[in-house]
Amino acid sequence: MVNYNNTLVSVITPAYNSAAYIIEAMESVISQTYLQWEMIIIDDCSTDNTVEVVRQYQNKNSKIRLIKLEVNQGVANARNVGIQNAFGRFIAFLDSDDVWHKEKLGYQIAFMSKKNIGFSFTAYRQFSGCVNNCGGLIKVPDIVDYTKLLHGNVIGCLTVVIDRQKVSFFYMRKEKHEDYIMWLSILKQGVKAYGLNEDLARYRLLNTSLSSNKKKSAVWTWYIYRNIEGLSFLKSMDCFLYYSFKGLKDTSKLVPNLLWKKIKNINC
Repeated sequence: MVNYNNTLVSVITPAYNSAAYIIEAMESVISQTYLQWEMIIIDDCSTDNTVEVVRQYQNKNSKIRLIKLEVNQGVANARNVGIQNAFGRFIAFLDSDDVWHKEKLGYQIAFMSKKNIGFSFTAYRQFSGCVNNCGGLIKVPDIVDYTKLLHGNVIGCLTVVIDRQKVSFFYMRKEKHEDYIMWLSILKQGVKAYGLNEDLARYRLLNTSLSSNKKKSAVWTWYIYRNIEGLSFLKSMDCFLYYSFKGLKDTSKLVPNLLWKKIKNINC
C-alpha cells in the first residue's frame, strides 16, 4: 500500500482558458475550514492568461501547485496527471469554473471518517453568471451501487472525495462522460458511494457544458452502456429507459425554476 499524507486532501483542478473563473475556484479552496489540503491545478495548454493568474496565487500560497502540460489532451488526461502527482490520501475534484462552500471538505471528511467509507459525494446547486444566483438544491441518494448508477449519473464530479486507502486504483478514460465512466468502474469493484445531503458545492452552467446538450448526453450514455460496460442490448434498453424517464422528470422541475429566475432578472 502506498503511503500518502494521511490527513491531506488533494484537490484536482484541470484548467483550460480558465482565467475568467479560476480565481473563484481557488478562493473557495483557500477559504476551506478544513486546512489539510493541496490544490493541484493542471493547465492543459491554455492560450489565455490562466497560468499567470494561477502563479500569482501560487506565490502567495504554497499549497497551490501548478502543473503545465506541453500537449493538450483534454480534461480526463489532466485529471489523471493530477491524481498521479497527488500527495494526499484523499482525492477531490473541482473544475476551474466551479466553487465550494467553505465547510465542504470539513463536513465531508468527517462524514467519511464517521462511516468508515471510501467514496462520498454531496448535494450541490447549479448557477449561471453570479454564484449567488443559484437554482434549487440537487439532492443525492444515501447510497449508490453499480446497478443503481447504471440508471444515470447522480454523482456530481465537483462533490466527490475518494479515500485512496479504501479505493486503491482509479483513472479517467479519454471518453465523453469520463467521470461517470470512472464512477462505474469503481462501483463495479463492489465499492459503494455514499451521499451527503448538504448544500456544499456550486456547479457553473456554461454553453459548452456536456450537461447542456441532452441529446448528445443520451447518445454518449448509450455508448457507455454498450461499448464501455458491455451490457446486452436488452439490459442497455432497460437502463436507458430508466435514464430517459429520470431526465424528463428532472427537466420538468428545472424549466419553471429557470423561467422564474428570468422573470426576476436577479443581478449580482
